[in-house]
Amino acid sequence: MTEQEQKEQKNSEHELKQESKKFKEDTNIIYIGEKPFMNYVTGVVTQFKTKAQREVIIKARGKFISRAVDVAEVSAKKFLKEEKIKVKNISINSEEFENKEGKKVNVSAIDIVLEKA
Repeated sequence: MTEQEQKEQKNSEHELKQESKKFKEDTNIIYIGEKPFMNYVTGVVTQFKTKAQREVIIKARGKFISRAVDVAEVSAKKFLKEEKIKVKNISINSEEFENKEGKKVNVSAIDIVLEKA
């Protein structure tokens, strides 16, 4: 990964954190980032079991997209097997933002909606 790509990824992560703070009341949204993998799985499981959510949305950008897919699969198939969790929807897009140098960059994003059947 080039230095420019690393800067763009950091900007993306910063924006995701800002978005996370902005939507703090949306407790059924899990934002995927650099924390250990099992933290996110635990978050999904907690939403379904402890907080009795009917659906949980897993969001990720850039290099964290594959981790979001893994979190969804491990949560549903290993930890929530008896809850009959299924993937309700997957949406992909790209988000454009301006980096510190003023250049517009696109970052891929994914939203995975898990639903209690």
